[in-house]
Amino acid sequence: MTDFDPDHDPSAETAFSEQWRALLARHAATACAIDRELGEAYGLGVSEFELLERLREFEQEEPGRGERAQTLAGTVHLSQSAFSRLVARMEKAGLLRRTHCVDDRRGIYIALTDEGRERYLKARPVHRRILAETLGPEG
Repeated sequence: MTDFDPDHDPSAETAFSEQWRALLARHAATACAIDRELGEAYGLGVSEFELLERLREFEQEEPGRGERAQTLAGTVHLSQSAFSRLVARMEKAGLLRRTHCVDDRRGIYIALTDEGRERYLKARPVHRRILAETLGPEG
């Protein structure tokens, strides 16, 4: 970690602040576009899509098993309570299913349903287009 003293380098401080604000603006533009377009077309927001995508990635590594809720929670950048509410909503919508771990009844596995997989695969091209538009060189 670098010790940064803004009093000794005010121009660097200004540059960091400008970079930070640009990063926030780019993130907001991307997240809003994803929420708007995926929400209208597929009923998915940023967090829903991200969880479906993570589940799909885990599914490709080990088909049919799903992934531990604890592992997934750390990948979607939500608080534990927000993650739990997200999973409950998505399970109710039929996009994923929860099962208890056979070896450890306290552990919960989350897996895609056929509907969740299908919705993800349909939404993915729109998601990627939005990323290219907002994060690409001309975004």
